[in-house]
Amino acid sequence: MKAAVYDAFQGPVEIREVDDPEPGRSGVVVKVAATGICRSDWHGWMGHDRDIRVPHVPGHELAGTVAAVGADVRNWKIDDRVTVPFVCGCGDCPQCCSGNQQICDNQTQPGFTHWGSYAEYVRIDYADENLVALPETIDFTTAASLGCRFATSFRAVVAQGNIEPGMSVAIHGCGGVGLSAVMIARALDATVIAIDIDAEALSLAEACGAAITVDASMSASVIEEVRERTGGGVDLSIDALGSQQTCFNSIAVLKKRGRHVQVGLMAGDDHHPQIPMELVIANELEIVGSHGMQAFEYGRMLQMIENGLLRPDNLVRQRVSLEQAAMSLGNPSELQVPGVTVIDRF
Repeated sequence: MKAAVYDAFQGPVEIREVDDPEPGRSGVVVKVAATGICRSDWHGWMGHDRDIRVPHVPGHELAGTVAAVGADVRNWKIDDRVTVPFVCGCGDCPQCCSGNQQICDNQTQPGFTHWGSYAEYVRIDYADENLVALPETIDFTTAASLGCRFATSFRAVVAQGNIEPGMSVAIHGCGGVGLSAVMIARALDATVIAIDIDAEALSLAEACGAAITVDASMSASVIEEVRERTGGGVDLSIDALGSQQTCFNSIAVLKKRGRHVQVGLMAGDDHHPQIPMELVIANELEIVGSHGMQAFEYGRMLQMIENGLLRPDNLVRQRVSLEQAAMSLGNPSELQVPGVTVIDRF
């Protein structure tokens, strides 16, 4: 098969012919029809993820059809249309048995623990636990945008954020995760405040339903501006970027007994951010982490997409070839546009 491969962290990414993957007894091989380009792929290439061993093929946001099935797989057959969460559970550990496959003790992640979907085919382990049936009404490109950013945002807003109609919600960072969170929160009747440093991203946030936008590059104090424009702070605040500044701001803009959800990955120099713990104590704030979404929880999200309440396809702003993606992995700004970029040509 054709795949994008790097042999060293921060080294060249080459398109090569490599061996096709084989399914394990409980797994499948998926023929990739589309796969998203995510900043996490860049983090992996940089060497920020300890699971990766080189040579390596990145890619974890994928959709396609089942091409091969392991002997013990019960629920899937050749040519089934599928997508998959970026965190795959084992089905047997205490976390999986409690319904929390997104933090499986033995989790696998295509593009991190094993070769990913910047390729014509990808192996998925524990297929009965992790595959999601893709309705005919949702195309592969749209589905490829769900597996990391949109599904991650859905759980962050709905389950971890415990959103309710009428809430005020601040979204810090309007990349793929943030814009997804804006769209989801608005669809659930929240008032959304979007914060970013890019005017085009903020414009797209408005198109996704943000009632208020804050340009952090022009604001003397994001914290004071959000508090002033919301009448004292927000009920729910989500750091969708993952930096020391956005994490701090997200907590600091909460009203009393508000909830902060950290969904943006903290890597490199942002790994251990400063937290305004005095506000957490005095205002009885909650700090909650969010890491992906279980396969069995996709149903409500897919139904909202089919009903037109959510339009993740509107976030797909660029479609590229595998070759273009490989050339840009070391310099993500080459393909930098607000919204989501998807590989749809192999």
